[in-house]
Amino acid sequence: MSGKAPRLVRLGVLASGRGSNLQAIIEAIEQRALSAEIAVVLSNKQEALALERARKHGAPAVWLDPKPFAGRPDSREAYDRAVHEVLQKHEVDLVLLAGYMKIVTAVLVSAYENRMMNIHPSLLPSFPGLDVQKKAIEHGCKIAGCTVHFVTEGVDEGPIIIQAAVPIAEGDTAETLAARILEHEHRIYPRAIQLYAEGRLRVEGRRVVVAEAGTPAIGFHYP
Repeated sequence: MSGKAPRLVRLGVLASGRGSNLQAIIEAIEQRALSAEIAVVLSNKQEALALERARKHGAPAVWLDPKPFAGRPDSREAYDRAVHEVLQKHEVDLVLLAGYMKIVTAVLVSAYENRMMNIHPSLLPSFPGLDVQKKAIEHGCKIAGCTVHFVTEGVDEGPIIIQAAVPIAEGDTAETLAARILEHEHRIYPRAIQLYAEGRLRVEGRRVVVAEAGTPAIGFHYP
């Protein structure tokens, strides 16, 4: 019995650096563990390795230079409007921040409410922002980890989708801890995307409810 293949979620990935999480997502797609396709990869850095990874795998790669927007009173919003135009052009369903070193504004947050994810290398709400592994070690934490969350206007404040815990070993440095956390980032980010693709995520206030397999979360689906 033949049937129409389910529609793949079209992903728009925003990245500023090497794109290791992008690579993990690409590999999950190629292994058919993720019901999605890369619609476009966009970077604010011309030299970002993420763009090269996209090209290598046949995905559209866009460098959007922020310099023409500098000096304007609405420079951040104007840049995000341009980003939005690119995402719309490529018919993106779900936006992924993957090492994107720009704080997105309400322009994108409102356009992709509950359709924009970020991966952060701490167990939020602890240690938002930068240098989080160093902070965790300095605070004497015994457990670190990573979090995938929906993006809101607050930095690293959105509803949490999935987390992974990583023990902090005696003698860990920020670098050794970051390397171990990254391995878990590569595992949970594709998982969060797949939950979205299956229609199993529902946002209730600050909480993300994950429906059981085969039971899509009513009222929360990609377009």
